[in-house]
Amino acid sequence: MKVRVKWVQDVMFVGESGSGHAVVMDGPPEGGGRNLGIRPMEMLLLGTGGCTSYDVVSILKKSRQPVTDCVAEVTAERAETEPKVFTSIHIHFVISGKGLSEKSVARAVSLTAEKYCSASIMLAQVADVTHDFEIVEVE
Repeated sequence: MKVRVKWVQDVMFVGESGSGHAVVMDGPPEGGGRNLGIRPMEMLLLGTGGCTSYDVVSILKKSRQPVTDCVAEVTAERAETEPKVFTSIHIHFVISGKGLSEKSVARAVSLTAEKYCSASIMLAQVADVTHDFEIVEVE
């Protein structure tokens, strides 16, 4: 895997993925930026949310569960001093479907947390990473 990050100006950068996608990263005005892009640490959380959601949906589909939506709400706290690493991360899944098995959803969340999501498992080496879920029944 390879990415490229190019400095644009001030504290703005463009990240380019090996798969051909790009994203703008920038800082807040008090940090020398113009608030024109996502913060790099937010990118880290977004990637974690995407990684773990990918696993949950994939596991539920393989289990033939009628999943129609999956939202991962990721919240985190950072250390007060430099380096301001994440100290805790919580991932709350809102899983929607008709007749979803609570046992199957719990299993999918457990598997992503303990076995499959490289991002959250890696971050768990330095932060307390927790997961929970709710099921929304749809008509």
